[in-house]
Amino acid sequence: MFEAEVRVELKKGVADPEGKNTKKALDLLGFDKVLEVKTSKFFTIKIDAGSADEAREMVEDMCVKLLSNPVIHIPEINIKEV
Repeated sequence: MFEAEVRVELKKGVADPEGKNTKKALDLLGFDKVLEVKTSKFFTIKIDAGSADEAREMVEDMCVKLLSNPVIHIPEINIKEV
């Protein structure tokens, strides 16, 4: 069995309104040293695959079909055996 950790971030130049609103809220709470906030999604997926390569292929397909939008997102995939 393998575990995939997938972090999905916005590509450089894509607007991040949630990150901007979070930074604004932090400023209002007195955290005035915060320079930037970026949001991302994190998925942990357990996979029954024959190899790490097979697991990676499956997760890459998941990213294309559901977990990310290739136009605006960059998925980072880490596979480990569990």
